[in-house]
Amino acid sequence: MSFNDGDFVRIDYTARRASDNSVAYTTVEKVANDEKIYDEKARYAPQLIIIGKNDALRGVENAVRSMVVGEEKKATLKPEDAFGQRNEQLVSVMHLSDFREKDINPMPGMQVNVDGRIATIKSVNSGRVVVDLNHQLAGETLIYDIKVIEKLDGDDARVKALAENYSLQPDAIAVSGGVAKIVFGEKVEKNADYLVNKSAFAEGILKYMERIQKVVFEEEYARPAKKQ
Repeated sequence: MSFNDGDFVRIDYTARRASDNSVAYTTVEKVANDEKIYDEKARYAPQLIIIGKNDALRGVENAVRSMVVGEEKKATLKPEDAFGQRNEQLVSVMHLSDFREKDINPMPGMQVNVDGRIATIKSVNSGRVVVDLNHQLAGETLIYDIKVIEKLDGDDARVKALAENYSLQPDAIAVSGGVAKIVFGEKVEKNADYLVNKSAFAEGILKYMERIQKVVFEEEYARPAKKQ
């Protein structure tokens, strides 16, 4: 049975460049190790996609729609169904001093924030820095190996999956009468990242789960133990 709009589905995938078969992305740790692209900062785990909500690449979602849990499929994504065609108007030249003022030493291949957008530095010479605002895979045809891991049913399970998507681990979740109550106990570190992720998490619940009308957070803070 295929998936419908609104379904919460977890998938594993590996995306390879059709041009040279190199791996661009993977959710599978073994693949990352085998391909020698393992990144300690990356999270290797099945990815959550929500059918019909445009939170995944169009080509990937179209492939998953017709799959079932446990099925594996290979899908070829043209640029228009992946990261789009390259736009040379998104390549520009900046002054080296613009980076030095921010204590950044630009190097080719480095990714930097330019006016709120991620850009890739292409070259640095004679005080000029060429930056590219195209996605690194723009213009690439990609071959995806996709496996459907599970479909999430039940509001509590879906809220928990969204929390994990925003790097949060609530101590308790309860959904009833259109209200989602989420508890973050005293052991949850409540730093700046937590506050940003919690806000995005609340927005995600209201965006993706139409039956929920209100999100309530309960937080616990404890006084640090006195040093002896």
